[in-house]
Amino acid sequence: MPERRMSNNRISRRTALHGLGVCLALPPLEAMVSSSPAASNTTRAPKRMAFVYSPNGKNMEQWRPEGMGSNYTLSPTLEPLAALKGDFQVLSGLDHRNATNGGDGPGDHARANATFLTGMRAKKTAGADIRLGISVDQVAARQLGKSTRLPSLELSCDAARGSGKCDSGYSCAYQYNISWRDKKVPMPPEANPRLVFERLFGKDTAGGGNKAERLRQARQQKSILDFVMEDAKRLQSSLGGNDRAKLEEYFTAVRETERRVENAEKFVTASPDMKKPDGIPGSYKEHIRLLYDLSALAFQSDTTRITTFMMAHDGSNRNFREIGVPDGHHNISHHGNDRKKLEKIAKIDRFYIEQFSYFLNKLKGMKDVDGRSVLDNSMIVYGCGIADGNRHNHHDLPVLLAGGGGGTLEPGRHLDFRGEVPLSNLYVTMLDKLGLEVSKLGDSTGSLPRV
Repeated sequence: MPERRMSNNRISRRTALHGLGVCLALPPLEAMVSSSPAASNTTRAPKRMAFVYSPNGKNMEQWRPEGMGSNYTLSPTLEPLAALKGDFQVLSGLDHRNATNGGDGPGDHARANATFLTGMRAKKTAGADIRLGISVDQVAARQLGKSTRLPSLELSCDAARGSGKCDSGYSCAYQYNISWRDKKVPMPPEANPRLVFERLFGKDTAGGGNKAERLRQARQQKSILDFVMEDAKRLQSSLGGNDRAKLEEYFTAVRETERRVENAEKFVTASPDMKKPDGIPGSYKEHIRLLYDLSALAFQSDTTRITTFMMAHDGSNRNFREIGVPDGHHNISHHGNDRKKLEKIAKIDRFYIEQFSYFLNKLKGMKDVDGRSVLDNSMIVYGCGIADGNRHNHHDLPVLLAGGGGGTLEPGRHLDFRGEVPLSNLYVTMLDKLGLEVSKLGDSTGSLPRV
C-alpha cells in the first residue's frame, strides 16, 4: 500500500504534462485539493455524462427484465452485467414520439438516430436545409466544457457522414450523428482510434511544426509518455505516495491503450464486406473496446466530462460472423417473428451489452479523487431509438442508466414509467443533477421523479 505522505505543494486541476508537441492531461489528484479552510474535508470529484447508442432495436422479449425495483431478475440479454447489477438501472416505458413518422412517412432509422439525444423531429430533407435541435450532451458541454480541455468527445465505429441522401429521403447527417451543436450543425464523430488518441493527448496547436513533431515521434517509435517524462518526474517528486501511485496507474493505462492503437494499425485486416480505413482494427469488438478505453481515459484525465458513442448507425447492416451471426443486422431486424432471426438478434444484443460491461468495469476500476470510482461519479445512458426493429416502434425504448451520478442516482433497480413519458425527461433530470437549470429539452414534459 503506498505511503500516505502529502506534499505541501498544491497544483491546479488544469495542470498538464508538456513535452515536444505533446500535452498530457492529469487525472484528479489529492494535491489538486484546495488548501483553503473553507474547503470541504470531502474532495469534490467532477461528474461525467456519457451516451452510448446501439442500433436496429432489440429482441425485447430477451431484453426486458422480470420484476420491479431492486428485486428484479436480469434478462438473458442483460446477464453480462450481472456483476454490475448494483451499478445501473433498467428504465422501461420511455418514449420518443418525435421519431415516429408524424405524417412524414418512412425513415425510422434516420429519425431514431436524430431524435435520440435531441428529442426533436428532424425535418425531412436530403438537402442542405437540415433542421433538428441541440442534443443533451451539447447542452451540458456548453457549461461543463469550460472546465476541461475538450468540451466533449464524439465517437463512432462508422465513418462520419454529414450530407447526402440516406434513409427514405432523410439526409445522412441525421443517421450518422447523434450529437448536435444546434438545429443545423451536427458534431461529427471520430471512428479512428489513432486520431482520437492524438486529439486527447497531442498538443493542439495551429502551427505546422506540430505535424512534423508527430511524424518524428512515429518514426522514432516513441510513446507519447517519453515526451513528457521529464515534466512527469519533476511533478512526481513533489507528490505524496497516493498521488504517485495513481499517476503510475494512469501512465500504465495510457501506454497500454497507445500500444493497442498501434497494434490495430499494424495488424488491420480487410473485411469481406467493407474496406477498413487505416488505424481501425479489423475486429469490430476490438474497435468498440478501443474507443471505450479512450472514453475512459478521457474521463480519468478530466480531458472531457461529456462523451457520445454511436457503435453503429441505425439501419447498419453489419454482420457478426465473430459471434456466429453472418446475417446483416438490419436485414434480420425485420424478423417477422421468425424465431431463428430473433435468436440471432438476441446474440447481437448480448454482444453489445458485453462490450458495455467492459466499459463499465473499466470505469469502476478507476479511483476518483473523492475515493469513489469514476463510474460512481458518472451518468451513462445506453440505449436505442427503436424498440422492436420489426415494427420500428419508438415507445418503451430499451434504456439503461449506469453510474451513481456522484451520489445523486439510485442504481440497482428496474423502473417502469409505463409509456407516454418522453425519454427527454430523463435528460432534463440528468442535467439537473449536473447542476444545470434546464427546464425543457426537445419534447420533454418535466423531469423523472425517481432515478
